[in-house]
Amino acid sequence: MQLKQINKERYAKHYKYLMVGIVVVLAVIALSISTILIQLFGNADGDNFWLNLTGVAIGGVVILTLLRKNRDHEFMYEVIYVWDLKQMLNRIYRKQKHIKAAIEIGDQDAMVIMNWSYNGSEQLYNLDNNTITMEDLHRAMRELQQTIEQSGFSISTEDFKPQMLDKY
Repeated sequence: MQLKQINKERYAKHYKYLMVGIVVVLAVIALSISTILIQLFGNADGDNFWLNLTGVAIGGVVILTLLRKNRDHEFMYEVIYVWDLKQMLNRIYRKQKHIKAAIEIGDQDAMVIMNWSYNGSEQLYNLDNNTITMEDLHRAMRELQQTIEQSGFSISTEDFKPQMLDKY
């Protein structure tokens, strides 16, 4: 996965529309299906929890199907990119202990991974207006850059390949 430039305003706008759409569609489908199921199979005592849950589950399946089917649509580009970015950053985070230990012994792939992770995190923080920890992130980026220079490597975010994580 390579880092891409994303229009922050377009991302925020599409994300909001998507979330509102999901809520509306889920509510309409869940209520409709639940109502139909209660009419057909409901108890007179009003204990229809499982029928209501079935309506919500069917609505969830419909939403997931629609999202998967439309994943490649232009409207979804920024939202899917950020989703994929978050997944990759999470994957790196889970292996971070081993990656940082490898950096200490001069492993170039570990440095490439952390460089990509720091740059991806910076992009994500900016897109989500989460700048609280940006100072700590920039400090970590500077420290990594010093380590890279001391090791004599030339590293960029384009060097990152997800398969590198299999090593850790």
